Amino acid sequence: MDKEFTQKMHELLSGMRDEIHGKLIAANADFRAIVEEMDPKDSIDVASDDVDRKMLEALGSQDMKRLRAIEAALLRIQQGRYGICLKCSCKIPHERLQALPYAVLCIDCQRNDERRNR
Repeated sequence: MDKEFTQKMHELLSGMRDEIHGKLIAANADFRAIVEEMDPKDSIDVASDDVDRKMLEALGSQDMKRLRAIEAALLRIQQGRYGICLKCSCKIPHERLQALPYAVLCIDCQRNDERRNR
């Protein structure tokens, strides 16, 4: 993989990581505020607060999964293994990496995995 492309992807992935860190910090602060503001309420308000908490938790878990994938991609860049399919060891096309910078599988291996998991 050429150095210029890898550096560009490193910068993109680092930016994505920083964005998720910001979201998680904000979500954590929002969650804390919801809990602190809770006082004895009727059951409708408690249910609404519970929904708010669950939404924040869901957003957090999705972002955490994405963050782990980004961190793994950054590690692969450091190790010189970025852009190599984990299943077949072929190069992952630049177009795929630009669309999904933390992709670990080439398009063919991804399709095969999706077919198997249906």
